[in-house]
Amino acid sequence: MVRAIGMAAIGMAAIGMAVFCLAAPVAAAPAGAQTLRMAVGAQVTALDPHYHNLGPNNAFAAMLFSTLLETDAEGRPGPGLAVAWRPVGEDAWEFRLRPGVVFHNGAKFTADDFAFTVERIPLVVASPGSFRTYTQAIRAVEVVDPLTLRIRTKGPYPLLPIDLAQVPVLNRATHAGATTDRFNSGELAIGTGPFRLASYRAGERAELLRNASYWGTAPAWQHVQFRMVANTPARLTALLAGDVDFIDQVPTADVERLRGNAAIRLSEAASLRFVYVAFDHARRENSPFITTLDGRPMKANPLQDVRVRRALSLAIDRDAIVAQVMEGVALPINQVVPPGVYGYAPALAAPRADLPAARRLLAEAGYPRGFGITLHGSSDRYPNDARIAQAVGQMWTRLGVRTDVAVTPFAIYVQRATRQEYSAFLASWGSGSADPTSALRSVVASFDPARGLGSVNRGRYSNPAFDAGLITAMHEMDPARREAMLRDITVLAIGTDVGIVPLHMQKNVWAMRPGLVHAGRIDEATRAQDVRPAR
Repeated sequence: MVRAIGMAAIGMAAIGMAVFCLAAPVAAAPAGAQTLRMAVGAQVTALDPHYHNLGPNNAFAAMLFSTLLETDAEGRPGPGLAVAWRPVGEDAWEFRLRPGVVFHNGAKFTADDFAFTVERIPLVVASPGSFRTYTQAIRAVEVVDPLTLRIRTKGPYPLLPIDLAQVPVLNRATHAGATTDRFNSGELAIGTGPFRLASYRAGERAELLRNASYWGTAPAWQHVQFRMVANTPARLTALLAGDVDFIDQVPTADVERLRGNAAIRLSEAASLRFVYVAFDHARRENSPFITTLDGRPMKANPLQDVRVRRALSLAIDRDAIVAQVMEGVALPINQVVPPGVYGYAPALAAPRADLPAARRLLAEAGYPRGFGITLHGSSDRYPNDARIAQAVGQMWTRLGVRTDVAVTPFAIYVQRATRQEYSAFLASWGSGSADPTSALRSVVASFDPARGLGSVNRGRYSNPAFDAGLITAMHEMDPARREAMLRDITVLAIGTDVGIVPLHMQKNVWAMRPGLVHAGRIDEATRAQDVRPAR
């Protein structure tokens, strides 16, 4: 059973529903070489680039803000606000910064702005996904001169360039004391990125203008109309009707048909976003959405037993989800990176569904007749999220675990998941670089804000041996030894402990009118600067 819960009032000051205009109102312009009309499937939940480490937020932020290093389409870091960098000792790096960069308000970018950025990140209030993940290894930031930084880390730290490619840089003079509300009002949405903000209606649309002072390659578009259209058929219909020029999250059921449509051009890229099921590890008793088969609350939390978690994993037919729900636009997995990517563990291939084995495990754990559970999920965050939740629920019910499925809009879902209100929930994580560390330290590591770990570990899985191994791997400078460590701890947390249950790695598909070309990215970011007129 799928229960869709309607949009309720969200008392979340960080999102708000303010409408504002920063410049003279931008008249709707016809599609052409100067205007790009784009529609995206996921909502931007905040304009504060440090508030929520969330894919749609980060993609939108990349149009307004810049980072010291910037990743290319394959997730490899390259020059950004920094033009050169090198290690200068076992625990220090030096960065030479790009001269002549200015913020949208004319303020000059200097090394002190990065020092301020690192200071600000841990102070962001009520962040549901902190950027401390990327700055926690920094012990000190030294401003050598206006265009030179020396960053000291807590021991050897090979991941620093990758991490800094995820951290939008703000200006001390402009953003000192800035609250998330002031970003969301539009007052402080000021960066050094390729576009500047003209207007914004939270959850609906934004208008962007080309930044004439941008330090990098000028974007093709003077004006961008950015619409958030969570309804997937409506987004595709808008493209086919000519109301927009470019969309992301193309419906998986329509990909093959659109490949043969001369009026549409597709852009496809491999993805690092994996979809997984998370469990309530925090409560030993009285998990809120677990019942006996006759609907009475169950005191013990069966999810505390690894045999139950393994049974639930074995009941899931990942191949069927990929073929029937994702229409082949995904890859079955049982870890956080796909085959061929650094850190992939060959010993942890996606298991085949095995109901007899799953039932034996349930019986061994003391639940031969199963129990009742509710699986929660979002309805508008990533392709087919509600349908995936429904498929998993049906598979668990066949196992004997009677499953209700409740999906809500992501803005509601993520608040409740962050408050650990669920017993089991469907989630996803998309990495910005081809390295498993980002996912492992954010999703699997024990929740520990002081160390920047477990920032989106909303099920509160915790394994001290995994945490210790992860910290050791993060400081290992030899790539081969580090990869072996990452494989071992992945097998420990997901293979042995079944801390989470990965399902599949989704593929990215965008669609556009024929006069456009698009550079698809492995991090799935949808950005106006990656779209250009066809030559």
